[in-house]
Amino acid sequence: MPERITVVGAGSWGTALADLLARKEYDVVLWSYEPDVADAIGARHENPRYLQGVRLADSLQATSSLADAVRGAAVVVSVSPAQHVRAIMADAAQYLRDDALIVSASKGIEQDRLCTMAQVLAQVLPRGTATAYLSGPSFALEVAQQMPTAVTIASHDEDVARRAQDLFQTPYFRPYTSQDVVGVELGGALKNVVAVASGMVTGLGFGHNTTAALITRGLAEITRLAIELGANPLTLSGLAGMGDLILTCTGGLSRNRHVGMEIGKGRTLDEVLSEMTMVAEGVATTRATHALAQRTRVEMPIASAVYQVLFENRPPADAVETLMLRDPKPELWR
Repeated sequence: MPERITVVGAGSWGTALADLLARKEYDVVLWSYEPDVADAIGARHENPRYLQGVRLADSLQATSSLADAVRGAAVVVSVSPAQHVRAIMADAAQYLRDDALIVSASKGIEQDRLCTMAQVLAQVLPRGTATAYLSGPSFALEVAQQMPTAVTIASHDEDVARRAQDLFQTPYFRPYTSQDVVGVELGGALKNVVAVASGMVTGLGFGHNTTAALITRGLAEITRLAIELGANPLTLSGLAGMGDLILTCTGGLSRNRHVGMEIGKGRTLDEVLSEMTMVAEGVATTRATHALAQRTRVEMPIASAVYQVLFENRPPADAVETLMLRDPKPELWR
């Protein structure tokens, strides 16, 4: 057993993973940017801001000091919002043990540098740091409620992936391993863009036919870009691809779907985001995806339409009509 595990990021997902690990009787410390969240976890064993109604493990500790949290930890789980991972983990790097295992569970792409979390960590952590990447269909609340969940943990080093798999395996949380870090990360990030689109068509009043078409063609776009960037296409038909896509596009707990749904009903992006406590990663990832598609010249009409609606004030109904009236073409591509 590792001497201590630190989870960096006390949002809903970080809290759920910290609780899971603490219930396995690991020594777990959860770092929160907000001191009041750390205080609530320590005093009342709950996170009322990000994971309401869930009683956390009595042994789970929390702190708002990153240095105290990371120093001496054998395992560090990075679960901050994707746009903040670089700054937080660069700060954390100075406190890391040489033999620490880093498990990234953030899903997203930097909107300025267009880096995945694997690329970010490679740039800010000491060379040779053992890293793994957890992704897949997993609402935090359902994991905290111990509902059966399956995910993927990827690492370029198969032994590292198995170490991380052993850490998280429980009777209700089943990780599978992969060596396709690119595919697992892109599947987890890009599905959020399609989830925003799924919310939009629901908000417009369209039904299951539309959602099914959107999910399927969205997966085609994700797969095209992922292959261009070096992924194994089979990864995108697995948990980190199709599995996460279905969950985020249809589940009522999806923040990205919620954003799209409200916009489909006629509200502005600023209005929707101003009411949200938690981050909808799909908004920033839409910018990054649009830029990556242009850079690689990969055709991504759904992602482009979402970008236009979010950032160019295009009416959602107009975007749907334009997608439907594109030139006819075969379903499969070479």
